[in-house]
Amino acid sequence: ILNYDIMARFRRRTCIILLLFILFICSIMMALKTLRPDRAGFGDPFGLGLLPELQQRTVLLDSKQNSLNRVQGDTVTRVSNLHSIAVNTMKASMPPVNKLEEELSSPNYNFHIFYYTWYGNPQFDGKYIHWNHPLLPHWDPKIANNYPKGRHNPPEDIGANFYPELGSYSSKDPTVIEAHMKQMRSASTGVIVLSWYPPGMADENGEPTDDLVPVILDYAHKYNLKVTFHIEPYKDRDDRSMYHNVKYIIDKYGGHPAFYKQKTSTGKFLPMFYVYDSYVTIPEIWANLLTVSGSQSIRNTPYDALFIALLVEERHKHDIHRSGFDGMYTYFATNGFSYGSSHHNWAGLKAFCDSNNLMFIPSVGPGYIDTSIRPWNNHNTRNRVNGKYYETAFSAALLVRPEIISITSFNEWHEGTQIEKAVPKRTGQVVYLDYKPHKPNIYLELTQKWSEKYRKEQEQWLM
Repeated sequence: ILNYDIMARFRRRTCIILLLFILFICSIMMALKTLRPDRAGFGDPFGLGLLPELQQRTVLLDSKQNSLNRVQGDTVTRVSNLHSIAVNTMKASMPPVNKLEEELSSPNYNFHIFYYTWYGNPQFDGKYIHWNHPLLPHWDPKIANNYPKGRHNPPEDIGANFYPELGSYSSKDPTVIEAHMKQMRSASTGVIVLSWYPPGMADENGEPTDDLVPVILDYAHKYNLKVTFHIEPYKDRDDRSMYHNVKYIIDKYGGHPAFYKQKTSTGKFLPMFYVYDSYVTIPEIWANLLTVSGSQSIRNTPYDALFIALLVEERHKHDIHRSGFDGMYTYFATNGFSYGSSHHNWAGLKAFCDSNNLMFIPSVGPGYIDTSIRPWNNHNTRNRVNGKYYETAFSAALLVRPEIISITSFNEWHEGTQIEKAVPKRTGQVVYLDYKPHKPNIYLELTQKWSEKYRKEQEQWLM
């Protein structure tokens, strides 16, 4: 009995000592935890991870301004001051360019990406632009009557099926431009194909943006990106106006270090222009501009360039050749929507281009959905399938060994072709699509993956 009592006391003493030791360790761990910064960990090395928070602040200010739109003067001033502080803080936190070069993927100048600067919000533009896109009616009145009419009401209700991580941003916001450049560079793209209208002109839902081009060029240069132009179908576009507009672009922007020039087979470095809806103009008009014997010929002048036409239907390939274009692209991110956007036709188009000394530039995209602005267009929706649709398009493009691949798009939110970061969002009116189960940057990562794969395969093609 004595031995049993001694052993029982020993066990109790041991348990107490062990418990005190555990409590001592826990108290040390708690003390150390209080010394750790709240946001410690492996995050964005550039501090740009703050951008979503800054944008949320902007959106909050935006909603306040909508509710107090009768009291504008002081409120607008305060909003501007707050935004200036945010911009200055962001600039102060940015590392030097050589630091950016060390951290980001190298640019691939054979990856061209379509970019739109037509978005606006009250903080920078005095109103929403493009985010409030109208619902477009079907051309058949009988069908149109079955669908809603009106326009979107930002910031909660925007003209898109996905919602941007940066919110309903303005394309003039320097923090947004910087974030976009960083995203495009992280995706290992190299050339921004900038949607462009002549000075004073815009699409029917937007406002002129040519004044923004110098800013885009400057930020692109900071990230070692290049900029070329996607000439939109502006009013009265013909051989004469195109000559003057190409001259304007080259004279005004051609000397900038970020202005893109492509090395030709003859060793020259020429600007490149993508011409959207080129098929609207007859080949004879284009030939005046794009052939050596044309009455308005731009060939062998200081304004000569590589002109890339949009191919939609199969017959367009012959028109493009007769017109004097230097190549063709397919633009649409909808496999099967048009002859040009159908992957199985790319081999034939590449063969035609090779035999006629033309460039073939297939356009790949992550998916397509535009029912937020064309509610009757469900049949053209292409599901992203968690990135598989995008990878299938890249795979089809690489099979034809193109000199350049174009990407539709960085931020055409209306048609759901964007690879820009998007986030889950639910409002009282709509549940937006998102990139789950992946992160908001999944399509940037996939682009970077295929950029590297394309680079390696190109090296093998040249051997």
